[in-house]
Amino acid sequence: MSRNQTRNVQLLIGGRWRLGSHSETRPIYNPATEEAIGCLACACEQDLEESAQSALRGFQTWSGTSARERSLVLSRAAALLRAQLEDVSQAITLEQGKPEYESRLEVTAAVEVLEWFSGEAVRVYGRTIPARQSEVIQQVVRAPVGPVAAFTPWNFPVVQSVRKLAAALAAGCSVVMKGPEETPTACAALFRILQDAGVPGGVINLVFGQPKEISEFLIAHPAIRKVSFTGSIPVGRQIAALAGRHMKRTTMELGGHAPTIIFNDADLDVALQVLTTQKFRNAGQVCISPTRFLVQERVYEEFVDRFSSRAQGIKVGDGALPETEMGPLAHRRRVEAMESMVADAARHGAHVNCGGMRLSNKGYFFAPTIICEPPKHALVMNDEPFGPIAAICRFSEMDEAIDEANRLPVGLAAYAYTRSSKTSRRLAQAVECGMLSINHHGLGLAETPFGGAKDSGYGSEGGSEGIEPYLQTKFVSEFG
Repeated sequence: MSRNQTRNVQLLIGGRWRLGSHSETRPIYNPATEEAIGCLACACEQDLEESAQSALRGFQTWSGTSARERSLVLSRAAALLRAQLEDVSQAITLEQGKPEYESRLEVTAAVEVLEWFSGEAVRVYGRTIPARQSEVIQQVVRAPVGPVAAFTPWNFPVVQSVRKLAAALAAGCSVVMKGPEETPTACAALFRILQDAGVPGGVINLVFGQPKEISEFLIAHPAIRKVSFTGSIPVGRQIAALAGRHMKRTTMELGGHAPTIIFNDADLDVALQVLTTQKFRNAGQVCISPTRFLVQERVYEEFVDRFSSRAQGIKVGDGALPETEMGPLAHRRRVEAMESMVADAARHGAHVNCGGMRLSNKGYFFAPTIICEPPKHALVMNDEPFGPIAAICRFSEMDEAIDEANRLPVGLAAYAYTRSSKTSRRLAQAVECGMLSINHHGLGLAETPFGGAKDSGYGSEGGSEGIEPYLQTKFVSEFG
């Protein structure tokens, strides 16, 4: 699809693309220009009922499909997505704003996830338990849990969708997914690819609309057996409470506020190169983005100066332009959130070392921002920025840094830079998080688990752990 072509995204229910029963639509916007570039079909309750029933019928078909065939379908989908990498990447950039090279990395990562779960589909093993009687056979069988309601965010519309879809399909589950309304085109393209790869009609269903209405209807629906959600902590709490009310299994991948500890013995060249890229990737709209920088006293001034210089040199612009290094935020409310966070930090005595303002009256552009020495009670030290803001504080002793890293009720990702293996081992034991990366950025690979601790959620997506939430354990004891 060309950049100038109007995008009209429909629902996928029962193997058929169509408008919602009430023909309701909403506009799709380009965050770099604020222009409407298409329209999106919205589901009503009748459509949601049809999607749940479709998933139930699809589960009966797909759960009876051999693991080998499910594996081959996912493998074909990976090849098709790789062949359509440029088109899907352009769709991501147009609707979400990130530079096209970042969109290509996202699609490439999605291909790798499909390839990984293609292999996992044929590695779902049970076991035999030695029985106490010779006439008894005791087996543990792994079975798909059932139809899944999946909720995926706008910041990574392809790779976050495929993490849920690939794991569910590998296990033998069917899916109703509420796609991201802000970035629907690339998500819809992924579903078309899965159809073309051989996923039977009804096994995967895609809906858009009012998130609260969709979640309340699908989670309560008796056909749905499992819920997978990626998004903010406040919404995640609501989803988890609703799922618990109906005894539905859940995987929750929620927000973080990643501490990043820079020790005196760190290789600053490496740290600055990696952290500049990772902090301002996708304009900071990444749940594992480094956000709270804790820098030891001896290297604090040098780190701040060099990091600020790098941040000021980042080329901000339309993600479709080849020279762009950081695109816009996804929507106006993200810009307003950044402005509020910067103003709050300044009121509490922090120094805005660079950035801190909107860059254009057209498009949702915000400058890469460094805030130095905000107090612990400042908003930026307690709420995840989810934007291009880095807060930097100094520390003297390791325990001080660990205490600050663990101070918040969230624990998704954490980072550290040190040449000391002793320090690394201490951090691995003491920092409360689901993922810790030391001296590089090693998170989010298809073969590694992805998930958090504390309020950042539970369950893992990715790695051999990624398929587990979509399986249930059944014990079979047979006499004779």
